[in-house]
Amino acid sequence: MPFVRRDAEGNIEALFRTPRDGASEEVSTGDPEVRSFLGLSDADGQELQDWIRADLSLARVTEDLIDLLIEKGIISFTELPEAAQAKLINRRGLRNELSYVASLFGSGDGDTPF
Repeated sequence: MPFVRRDAEGNIEALFRTPRDGASEEVSTGDPEVRSFLGLSDADGQELQDWIRADLSLARVTEDLIDLLIEKGIISFTELPEAAQAKLINRRGLRNELSYVASLFGSGDGDTPF
């Protein structure tokens, strides 16, 4: 989170990554004053969130496509670069953890034990 320096009227006049003289107040990057100081509107923030959601969805499609190609024997997992293998293994682990946590709380259709 950034640190801000304010002018005499209390408006942000500078942002820093670390505390400095006159900039010891830590604020959230999503703070409306910070967004205004950077010249970002709410529409910019929504557009960025839309892009992030689209990228995450495409990442899932790509992951599923790789799984399908491996399953059909078109490619071998070991043919992928080591960095790609590590990322896929990491995502699979995260997805398995998320699935396990979701199973603890039921499907949301009223079958939860509490």
